[in-house]
Amino acid sequence: MRLGLVTYNMAKDWDVATIIEKCAATGFEGVELRTTHAHGVEVTLSAEERKAVRKQFEDSPVALVGLGSVFEYHAVEPEVVRQNIEGTKEYVKLARDVGAPGVKVRPNGFQDEAGIPREQTLEQIGLALRECGAFAKDYGVEIRMEIHGPETCKVPYAARIMEVADHDNVFVCWNSNATDVDEEGSVKRNFELVRDKIGLVHITELYNEAFGAYPYRELFRLLKRIGYEGFCCAEIPGNPEPERLMRYYRALFEAYVA
Repeated sequence: MRLGLVTYNMAKDWDVATIIEKCAATGFEGVELRTTHAHGVEVTLSAEERKAVRKQFEDSPVALVGLGSVFEYHAVEPEVVRQNIEGTKEYVKLARDVGAPGVKVRPNGFQDEAGIPREQTLEQIGLALRECGAFAKDYGVEIRMEIHGPETCKVPYAARIMEVADHDNVFVCWNSNATDVDEEGSVKRNFELVRDKIGLVHITELYNEAFGAYPYRELFRLLKRIGYEGFCCAEIPGNPEPERLMRYYRALFEAYVA
């Protein structure tokens, strides 16, 4: 497993050169670039600008793990769902051009207040993901659904969405949510529901292991057991001394993985 960084919060104000510099200096081997942040890797980039981003990563020791979008498919209005699907497709093209192997999308809740059954929303999300996954496969880009959102952050819902999507190019991004942890303090039961679909892992504050809030050592053991060799990307707040914090984070990650 390799340690990466999510640019949501930490690194949100850094350009691509700074991201690469700080990750390389602190042993972070990859990065997932979140949309709307200062690095500006967006669909508005020209063909030449996309090539320049790709070259920056290819010429560095830091891998571009993926692009983090905010596209979601749970809306009541069909036209809004369609806008998100088409937006995802444009983002897939961007990922291909800049050399990112995956695009992160998300569910972001149910439509209980509109009287829509949850199963209907799960099916709607799953079918949208299937379309996006099929499109992205032609571009050599994975679709990774972050286990995210009010209630939709619960792993059984993610497992149901994957069942509906039923596509070999649609994966989950394990998100290290508090709702992963059962009454015995374990994530194993939930992990088993999606173990075969994990394409990316987000991790948060590793110190939560020491306070019983999240069993990271168990998570890493489970990932090893399934042969996961991808990235675990830190989604953590910024800090006045980012490189110092990142070095500590790297050291703790290595200790827990070992």
